[in-house]
Amino acid sequence: MLAHVFDRFRTIALAVFLTALALPAFAGPFEDAVGKFANDEFSDTEEAIGVVAASGNPLAYPIISALQDERLMADPDTKKVYIKQTDGKIIDAATGAAVDSIPDSASAVRLNNRLRRTVDAALGGLTLLSSDLSTRMVAAQSVFKSHEETALPTVESALAKETDNVARQALAEARAAILLFKSDASEVDKLEAVATIKARGDQEALAMLSGIGSDQPASVAKGAAAATAAIQNKLAMWSMVQNAWYGLSLGSVLLLAAIGLAITFGVMGVINMAHGEMVMLGAYTTFVVQEVIRTRNPGLFDYSLVIAVPLAFLVSGAVGVLIERTIIRFLYGRPLETLLATWGLSLVLQQAVRTIFGPTNREVGNPSWMSGAFDVGLITITYNRLWILCFTLAVFAVLLAMLRFTSLGLQMRAVTQNRRMAAAMGIATSRVDALTFGLGSGIAGIAGVALSQIDNVSPNLGQGYIIDSFMVVVFGGVGNLWGTLVGAFTLGIANKFLEPVAGAVLGKIAILVLIILFIQKRPRGLFALKGRAVEA
Repeated sequence: MLAHVFDRFRTIALAVFLTALALPAFAGPFEDAVGKFANDEFSDTEEAIGVVAASGNPLAYPIISALQDERLMADPDTKKVYIKQTDGKIIDAATGAAVDSIPDSASAVRLNNRLRRTVDAALGGLTLLSSDLSTRMVAAQSVFKSHEETALPTVESALAKETDNVARQALAEARAAILLFKSDASEVDKLEAVATIKARGDQEALAMLSGIGSDQPASVAKGAAAATAAIQNKLAMWSMVQNAWYGLSLGSVLLLAAIGLAITFGVMGVINMAHGEMVMLGAYTTFVVQEVIRTRNPGLFDYSLVIAVPLAFLVSGAVGVLIERTIIRFLYGRPLETLLATWGLSLVLQQAVRTIFGPTNREVGNPSWMSGAFDVGLITITYNRLWILCFTLAVFAVLLAMLRFTSLGLQMRAVTQNRRMAAAMGIATSRVDALTFGLGSGIAGIAGVALSQIDNVSPNLGQGYIIDSFMVVVFGGVGNLWGTLVGAFTLGIANKFLEPVAGAVLGKIAILVLIILFIQKRPRGLFALKGRAVEA
């Protein structure tokens, strides 16, 4: 009896030993899934992606990433799958062991559009648990867009562990997107998902709610329709805010370009068609400054605009004084001849710049502090436009202070109001004219510094702003800086609200017609200012 028990125990032990020896010959679920990539069937590939992504194996991310980049190679003969790493090395996808070379019969695993979405979702799920916040955010957004069901367990696991409020919201939106399209999700879960996506309120949320199928429960379909209408209203409101911001941005550009013209036109009564070329000279001064910095001291590039602003003012201002002393002073009281002379001068300046710098656009870079953008609600604000707006208001404030608190400003105001009386009081009106023309041209030069950050620097740069500048000056009131400010921002905002409705060209035509009608009613503009042009 004892011998019989001993024989049975020995038999069982031998069987266990043989089984243990045989175990390595059988693949586990992960290895089986990896092998399905070699079947060259989209359904098998999709199933393999789901199993690999949910396996928790360290090789899961390299495999899915290689699949996305067409670096996952499969041999249909041996059913072996290989990863071509970014450094050129090759490893076995199932074991991670290094491989010398890939068989000639192996080829990249094929993907279709559906599988690409599945891959995006799988990669998102694999990075949802990353220690880096930005990586988790990108992963959550990827899962939200793909709303693949296979990522749901990972999303819920990540949501339970997340401590950052913004990331938790992104994960909650990703979970809602999955549940909304999940066929076996409960009606309550779907309604909660609709509410979560509605709270997101952007274009992606609108597209998702608009794209739900007709097989949804009636309450879910009704809730989605109501959420879609609410998002559309919200987007329309934010679109108006965005247009208003674009209008302020355009208005700041117009104000910079027109403020110098308002000074010269108001004090001197000169129609300066070469004003746009003063803007161009400022932009090319910025280009020269940046070129010198790039070749001599690249570390100063972030300060290039700070250096360019006073230089552009001096260059354009000096050219302006030269123009007034050599041409304009002989044409006072003859507006038509002044217009023709300055128009011809603008052509000469354009050709001179073409000869020196060439006819092609020149590159002017953005310093780091003017690069990038940030979001406010559902609108995007770029740093370069924001800085230009702030710079414009600063220039306006400095110019107002100069006119108010300096002797030159007092003399300019006196000449503007009554030239004959100013001359009788001993003010050298000829000197005031020259300095005024130089000041207006210098301000146009620093306008060119700002415009170089948002427009092409070319010989034709100023021509795009001269007509709009005259419209701003006439609309606001000749020689009145506050009128120029209000006119610039009014025309900028009106332009941006008309463009979506009538188009860019018809919008400008409509603005021009409205200004003509307005001038018929108020010939001296919004803020009339007594000056030589009015007295004449």
